[in-house]
Amino acid sequence: MMPAAETGGNPVSSAIEHACRLSRYARRALEGQPALLQTLDPTRAFTVQAMREFVRTANPADEAALMVVLRELRKRVLLGLIVRDLAGWADLPEVTATMTGLADIALDEACSRIEGWVASQYGKPTAPDGTTQRLMVVGMGKLGGRELNVSSDVDLVFLHGDEGETRGSRSISYSEWFIRVARKLIAALGEITAQGFVFRVDMRLRPYGDSGPLVCSLAMLESYFVTQGREWERYAWIKARLIRGEREAELAALVRPFVFRRHLDYGAIASMRSLHAQIRQEVTRRDMADNIKLGPGGIREVEFIAQLFQLIRGGREAALRIQPTLEVLSLLGERALLPSAAVADLVQAYRFLRRLEHRLQYLDDQQTQSLPRSDEDRTLIAQAMGLPDWTGLIAVLDAHRRAVSHHFEQIFATSRHAPEESSATAAASGLPAAAIEAQGDTLVHQLAHLGYEEPATLAARVTAMRTGSRYRQMPASGQARIDVLLPRVLETAARLERRDAAAESLLDLIESIGRRESYLALLQEYPQALAAVATLASASRWAAQYLGQHPILLDELLDNRAAAAAPDLAGMGCTLAAAAAEHAGDIERQMDALRHFKHAQTFRLLVQDLAGQLPLETLSDHLSDLACACLGSVMQLAWEHLRVRHRPDPRFAIVGYGKLGGKELGYASDLDIIFLYDDAAAEAAEVYARYALRINTWLTTVTPAGILYETDLRLRPDGASGLMVSPLEAFVGYQHDKAWVWEHQALTRARHVAGDADIGRRFEALRVQILCSHRDAEGLRREIIAMRLKMLDAHPNTSAQFDLKHDRGGIIDVEFIVQYLVLAYAARHVELTANSGNLALIMRAAVLGLIPAADAQAVHAAYRRYRQLQHALRLRGDRYARVDASAVSAEIDSVRRLWDLVFPP
Repeated sequence: MMPAAETGGNPVSSAIEHACRLSRYARRALEGQPALLQTLDPTRAFTVQAMREFVRTANPADEAALMVVLRELRKRVLLGLIVRDLAGWADLPEVTATMTGLADIALDEACSRIEGWVASQYGKPTAPDGTTQRLMVVGMGKLGGRELNVSSDVDLVFLHGDEGETRGSRSISYSEWFIRVARKLIAALGEITAQGFVFRVDMRLRPYGDSGPLVCSLAMLESYFVTQGREWERYAWIKARLIRGEREAELAALVRPFVFRRHLDYGAIASMRSLHAQIRQEVTRRDMADNIKLGPGGIREVEFIAQLFQLIRGGREAALRIQPTLEVLSLLGERALLPSAAVADLVQAYRFLRRLEHRLQYLDDQQTQSLPRSDEDRTLIAQAMGLPDWTGLIAVLDAHRRAVSHHFEQIFATSRHAPEESSATAAASGLPAAAIEAQGDTLVHQLAHLGYEEPATLAARVTAMRTGSRYRQMPASGQARIDVLLPRVLETAARLERRDAAAESLLDLIESIGRRESYLALLQEYPQALAAVATLASASRWAAQYLGQHPILLDELLDNRAAAAAPDLAGMGCTLAAAAAEHAGDIERQMDALRHFKHAQTFRLLVQDLAGQLPLETLSDHLSDLACACLGSVMQLAWEHLRVRHRPDPRFAIVGYGKLGGKELGYASDLDIIFLYDDAAAEAAEVYARYALRINTWLTTVTPAGILYETDLRLRPDGASGLMVSPLEAFVGYQHDKAWVWEHQALTRARHVAGDADIGRRFEALRVQILCSHRDAEGLRREIIAMRLKMLDAHPNTSAQFDLKHDRGGIIDVEFIVQYLVLAYAARHVELTANSGNLALIMRAAVLGLIPAADAQAVHAAYRRYRQLQHALRLRGDRYARVDASAVSAEIDSVRRLWDLVFPP
């Protein structure tokens, strides 16, 4: 780009001369109206305030005068912008913001005056509260996105609120009144006069297009969205922006659910691809390959990429409900939804293409995005872009268009084939869709050919699925997606070692999510997700069931980096706080956000677990940390939503027992918790009782996103018959004077998990004090043995298998041994009070000489083996954690031997 200063003389004069050489429009305008030079000041941007002052100072008295004023304003704004842009004094954001500001001011000022003139004849339309209704002007497309180009038309939708009749000298309906205003507004902006035009007006995006009313009511718009709205209109309404008129919140409430689905909307990919294909066909038909907006690698493809992610994720991520394309691209990079390199390519290409678009339009103030054919114009455009010649410009342009096309194809391409098969596991051939349709022996033969061990059983399952009531009740589009998916599902499962189990689990999953077409679309569009699901299903039936319960987690399989990342406890808290803030004031959405977060984090751990990347102890630590983060967030939100609060922050804490307290939490573990407070305020008991109830409700309520955690509150003082929340002082007294031995056993695995840190410290001091109390060893043995017998009676095992948890020689025996050793010897060995887990405590007891080292080592190994087996059985989906006793006979003997040593018969 030629800097103005290099042309010699006054920089402003040089810049104007430079602009007149590169823009025939600017040259003609200044030659035809030399007085414009006296008002032209390209050293500063033309602000919206200055635009409004220009109109108001002129104060047009009628429609003819209004047209003159608006056209004069446009001429001054556009001339200043051309000079500033071509001189390098205005960047792309200034150019688009200035043109958008011009449109906003022109629409608002013109409409206000027209409404006044119409009201003088027919009266004013009023709302039920007596206020005057104004025409609602909605900007669409680039106007809505504040990205207007310099010779753009404006896409508008006109709306109004309530119906009725005016009370002027000539009464008319509100609809007719607003239509009169709208027609005059269109003429004021778009009619070509001797002074030109302001903006061409396009009304085709209104409900029913050209055949619909020029102005429609909000009620009509809502009905249209529900009954007639098409997929391409969702795309169009992403950029909708109310430019003037009231009831913005009401309009947003209508538009948001139409454009943005509450779930992840992967069905948008096919819709956007179809829309793009129609545009490509029109470009080909009209030989528009040189159109930098609609042609390959053009502006529209960049916009499609940005808006696709908005349609897919905007329902769940409010931050994506923004309009400017560059801001959307930046956000996609920040959230790792697009690789940073792709974002950089698209941003650079978009800026280049928009700058080129403006220079094409500067030539003659024509709405064009087509490259020029004449050598003269090509030279002018190359110079305006700061490039030496047309060849150089085309080289840069082609590079940008190739980059855009590449990224577009990566996202939208239909070539979504399954991953290449390895030679060891590849099926002999694919499964034709015709075999699914044929059913019967043909399908059985094809499944056998794929290597399934029970092809007849699987074929019957597939046939039952396609003839069942669920399938028949689906819309045709859903049935079509399942018909496409079934062959791919069976082919993908056939590549796995446990192919029959994987296929069965995958079919269960497909059937359970069948009513949610978006998730079927995800599996159809992303074969890597289908392959990952198949691998999970083969490794764990429980994992497949978990996906079926929470299909939104399928999205997690698209980003391997997130699944492989180590959990970040501090980051969890920040993420939860951000998710809650995004839905401030909406309890149900906040509850859903918490549940989605917990499920996503759990699923990421599950993926790492099944890949063998997490030792069981580490997994339990992570799951326990996740529970603590969720409890902290729930405490914060429940307090914020409590109607009666007597202090800014609650003097309240949550104590975790059992698996949460001992950091041995599993995927489906409930939370053993109690609530404590320390607050002398007179109303504290009542407030904290409500607070505790609210916390439990936040945790256990079933929402569309499922449940956060099941809770067990029976370990509180006096159990189920006691108060839900206890004053700390009363809890101290209870533990000293009234608690049973089993309640002190529970303290060996208790810890502060959320809430007031000072209460947490005082609880820990109390816990240590209680555990270090001197006890009669023999009496303690009798109490613990009696409690163990009660637990055996409560969990009878009539099967021939060994119950890893409840049977003698199992997990509970180990836990009771550890608890006895802590309660009996902590008075002499305070280190036994450390809440370091059963494995560490059993070895600590051996170091202290309380039990033989060899026995401790054997029980340590047995306990680890039991937990690993229990975990594996849970992942397999088994209801009970039971195995053949012969498989763990050595472990059973080790535990029984130590039991008899600690609790001699």
